Amino acid sequence: MTTSDNANNISITIFTNTMPHNIDTICVQGGWQPKKGEPRQVPIYQSTTFKYETSEQMARLFDLEDSGYFYTRLQNPTNDAVAAKIAELEGGVGCVLTSSGQAASFFAILNICEAGDHVVSSSTIYGGTFNLFAITLRKMGIDCTFVGYDASDEEIAAAIRPETKCVFGETISNPGGRVFDIERFARVAHEHGLPLIVDNTFATPVNCRPFEWGADIVTHSTTKYMDGHASQVGGAVVDSGKFDWDAHADKFPGLTTPDESYHGLTYTKKFGPMAYTVKLTAQLMRDLGAIPSPMNCFLLNLGLETLHLRMARHCENAQRVAEWLEQNPNVAWVNYAGLPSDPDHALAQKYLPKGGCGVIAFGLKGTREDAIRFMDALNFISIVTHVADTRTCVLHPASHTHRQLSDAQLLEAGVRPDLIRLSVGIESCEDIIADLKQAMEHSK
Repeated sequence: MTTSDNANNISITIFTNTMPHNIDTICVQGGWQPKKGEPRQVPIYQSTTFKYETSEQMARLFDLEDSGYFYTRLQNPTNDAVAAKIAELEGGVGCVLTSSGQAASFFAILNICEAGDHVVSSSTIYGGTFNLFAITLRKMGIDCTFVGYDASDEEIAAAIRPETKCVFGETISNPGGRVFDIERFARVAHEHGLPLIVDNTFATPVNCRPFEWGADIVTHSTTKYMDGHASQVGGAVVDSGKFDWDAHADKFPGLTTPDESYHGLTYTKKFGPMAYTVKLTAQLMRDLGAIPSPMNCFLLNLGLETLHLRMARHCENAQRVAEWLEQNPNVAWVNYAGLPSDPDHALAQKYLPKGGCGVIAFGLKGTREDAIRFMDALNFISIVTHVADTRTCVLHPASHTHRQLSDAQLLEAGVRPDLIRLSVGIESCEDIIADLKQAMEHSK
């Protein structure tokens, strides 16, 4: 594989940065630097396949001997330009885009796990990811042990087994808003020769870059803040390139031993720091094909161009709303790490000094039915499954996104039965508060 200073190459090449390091500029211009006569905006390469002059040229692509495009399930120039931007935003060496955030979480695990292996995960994670780990992966023979997001070093270590392959957590948990101690979990994972995988969806690289705190792999649901407009569904897996797979070769044979489907190629020997990313593309995308469309990646890139502006407004509005909720006599409790009273405030100051995200978890005084009446009384704040876009929206996870979980699993995942997830948008904060106020008054 060759490196390139333009994203018009395959996503499994190392991205060579020619842009300034300021994250605001990367949001706008990262990933695609056109040459003379090329489009200023990333083009949409809406094609399934790409032409070559000789059979030998095509054969070298299939053997991973040359870089280039031949089938969009594996690589596409539009997708790769956006992947390069996300890799640069996170400070990684490579990124693979997927068809959804769930696919990103699944691929991140499956790339290093197989039947008989084991994962340790924070229990305070998105309900869909909890189900993926607790049910679906177990059907595939991959077991998972959940620990509290605030588990001690000893508790984390006690959950690790000889067959454990990774540790997983969310920077800011969905929907509870808990802050993950990345540096501490990374230290314990590394002491046992394991990579730490962190879902950075809610914080985004604008507010937190987990690689700088010891994480090895980062995942995203790009459906959320990265897109920011509820216009496309997608995911991303970003590799730091820093984990030494060969130092723990017995744990990761898929990366450190020959792959017979590629004539005995060994990923770590041939691709070095890009081994994890290349394997994910060459094996998982080849066989499972959970790719985003070029059109979706084009829309995602439009969202990324304003990510740094939107995140600042989301956090500003959410801080004001959280402070208002905390003082409201109808509210029983509020989880928002930006509040000095929040138990995770110190962690937020460490990992999220510019702010966390726009998502607030809170509970009303009264019953679950009171929460439902409150949501039904809202005017422009919408009840939707989605979260983390420009529009303020609300959800009752126990009745909606987490309804498959038992009461015990809800509590284990940090979801109280009365929890209301409020995703604060970028509208007028005065209007947001006014709508919350009138709904509380009408729901009494």
